[in-house]
Formats: sequence, structure tokens, C-alpha cells
Amino acid sequence: MDKENLTAVSEDEDICVTLDMEDGTQVECDILTIFELKEQDYIVLLPLDENGEANEEGTVYIYRYYEDEDGNPSLENIDSDEEYEAVEEKFDELLDEAEYEDD
Repeated sequence: MDKENLTAVSEDEDICVTLDMEDGTQVECDILTIFELKEQDYIVLLPLDENGEANEEGTVYIYRYYEDEDGNPSLENIDSDEEYEAVEEKFDELLDEAEYEDD
């Protein structure tokens, strides 16, 4: 299974991470949320452009999220379409809840 390396950097209240992608590039991302589904944690990341702004396409990255016994985070790709669809549905529900709370 593919795992992505990440480095967390706290800037004010936002937590940014740097993903080391398989092709050797690095992508800066904001953490949108971490949530649990069926006893597995997932993380949703918002890739930032070269100016540190949210990407215009609204693209997000969703990974399985783990922490080792020392609290070091790691990510793992979601390989199953069924699992990805369930996680995406849960994330959509969280977005709807957040939007409702803002009203």
C-alpha cells in the first residue's frame, strides 16, 4: 500500500502539511478535517497554490490517517472504490452539517 509522507507546520491557527508525492514533488495543504468512519481515521487535505491560497478547482485529497505510538502521523491511499465512496459521503455530510451550523 502506498503511504505519503507529511510534515505538519502550524501557522497561526491553521495547520499546514507538506505532502511528499510519489513523483518527487511536494504539495502544501491545509487540513480541512480528520474524522472517523468504521473505526478508521481519515484526513481531508486542501492543496494550496504557489501563493498559499486554496486551489481554484476545489480539489481535496482524502487519505487514511494513522498516528504511531509517538504521535507521528502517516497517510495511506484508499484503494477500494467502495471505501472511498463511503468516506466521500461522510465528508459531504460533515460539510452539510458545517454549512447548517454557519446559517
